[in-house]
Amino acid sequence: MMDNLRTAANGPVLKIVLALIILTFLVTGVTGYLSSESGSYAAKVNGQTISRAQLEQAFQREKNAMQERLGDEFSTLLSNEQAVQQFRRNSLNQLVDITLIEQYARKLGLSASDEQVAQEIRNLPFLRTDDKFDNKKYQDYLDLLARSNMSPDVFAEQIRQELINRQLRQILINSEIALPTEVKQEAALRFQERTVRLATLELKSIEAQQKVTDEELKNYYDANSKNFAVPEKVKISYIKMDAADELKNVTVSDADIEKYYNDNLSKYTKSEQKKYSFIQLASDSAAKSVLDELNKGAEFSQLASEKSTDKFSAQKGGDLGWMEENSLPNEIKTANLTQKGQLSNVVKLSNGYAIFRLDDIKPQVVKPLEDLRSEIEKIVKQEKAVDAFFSLQRKVSDAAANDNESLAAAEKAAGYQAVTTDWFDRDHVPADINFSQVVQAIFSGNLLDDKGSTGINSDVISVEGDRAFIVRVDDVKPETVQPFEQAKTEIAELVKRQKAEKQLQVESEKLLAALKEGKGEQALEAAGIQFAQPTVVQRMGQTNQATDMAFTLPHPKEGKVEYGLAQDELGNAVLIQLDKVTPGSITDEQLKQYTTNYQYQTGNNMMESLIINLRDNADIKFGQIE
Repeated sequence: MMDNLRTAANGPVLKIVLALIILTFLVTGVTGYLSSESGSYAAKVNGQTISRAQLEQAFQREKNAMQERLGDEFSTLLSNEQAVQQFRRNSLNQLVDITLIEQYARKLGLSASDEQVAQEIRNLPFLRTDDKFDNKKYQDYLDLLARSNMSPDVFAEQIRQELINRQLRQILINSEIALPTEVKQEAALRFQERTVRLATLELKSIEAQQKVTDEELKNYYDANSKNFAVPEKVKISYIKMDAADELKNVTVSDADIEKYYNDNLSKYTKSEQKKYSFIQLASDSAAKSVLDELNKGAEFSQLASEKSTDKFSAQKGGDLGWMEENSLPNEIKTANLTQKGQLSNVVKLSNGYAIFRLDDIKPQVVKPLEDLRSEIEKIVKQEKAVDAFFSLQRKVSDAAANDNESLAAAEKAAGYQAVTTDWFDRDHVPADINFSQVVQAIFSGNLLDDKGSTGINSDVISVEGDRAFIVRVDDVKPETVQPFEQAKTEIAELVKRQKAEKQLQVESEKLLAALKEGKGEQALEAAGIQFAQPTVVQRMGQTNQATDMAFTLPHPKEGKVEYGLAQDELGNAVLIQLDKVTPGSITDEQLKQYTTNYQYQTGNNMMESLIINLRDNADIKFGQIE
């Protein structure tokens, strides 16, 4: 399918039907936000740069959005350094995917006009009141975005990208045909209902019955003594460098702002756009006949509606929309239309003949510096802070390396004193340094050996949030094993649970066998459990292991039931009695909605496949992101 899509993208038909009916990206679009160069970069995608400053902006916006969604729970997430690191990497991967899609869409000639973006924003449900666009809600939303460091232009470009993704998704969907019977069968399966009854054999009740001996506990301790180790502990000194501190000291002059503006003028320039219409005919003679009618004063849109063989544009009177010079296919370029209302001669296409008309012209527009000053000031300030931060790292790193006997020289280079910690182990690292890179450097790097501290300074350790550390291990307490008597209570709980799990498995499998042999009633009574009342479950949205298992059981035969066994999230054994399977039945309206969702999901899956394909064939270089 992917090869077919690439082949179609290079053909003139797709250029006419797709590339001409919509605008290319504005120069101020996603390309502009992902292409500025700075002293360092987060990634390069086929030569297109994603700077560290841009990654930081995207990361902060996503972080602020997550904080809005999670509220107080966000602080818990933020304290998990690994989760934050992964979140940061996800932000970069999203920027890479956006760049790849934008590059691919540009090859296809796909874009979205200002009018389409504006209409999409007006149609957003959360910006409407009584089914009408609410400008106050829009202004309030822009204020919310501003608090997340997102300008209206960036918001508009996100909308534009979604529109383009939608076009791509539609192309992908149209390349794969889902037969109505196939969709109906899939829907019937998804909406299938099963009537089940459940009986639970609790692990906790069996665990409470367990008895253990000192011999069992000692044997467990001897076999698993490494699990009761008192971990190695260290005291360290460290110097922390933070880009946020550099940001406070950065000043931006008018000259800096003007230089950035002039260097990136293309980002703030909207190229000249022209609006075209066309009429496509099957033969040269038919095209010449229509051209004669037009030259005699016939209405272009009426002839396009009546005679154009391109049905898509014919529905709109031949309208192809606005486009920029760099998105024009050769067929229009050769027409050389320069004045409003000008008609082309008959133009040969790969699948017929056409007459083009230049309907209107929008001149090039350059956003004035004064409208952008505050936005550019933030960008320049952040880039200067990042550069100053890396300059500080180099200076402190050189000092720490040149005087490896202590952190004194590094302290002087940094301009502040190192922090000294109390004792801690790998699992109880002080919050200020609790980053995987720092922990790795302390416990698994060259700062320790089998004799204790090596007495050297670490290299610069960069972590998420544009922070960096120089670390030195001052003292070490080697790992020891917890004495048996201290670990005895914990071991007792572990041994009881192990014995209970084995007993539960045996008893639940015996009960299942008894049920299948028709002796279940007496067996359940002896176990002190019984099946609950029947409940109807659907396949869609099931995440419970027991009900998931119910959908793997065969259909009950007439007058019979089927039995199964599962384990719930607490480790309990759950016996399942499947009484009845009811095929999914949906109305025509539900089927229509399901078909739409099915196609949308198909488009998403194929979009994911496209991104994987683009990544496999792209030149992606990752820089320093933490």
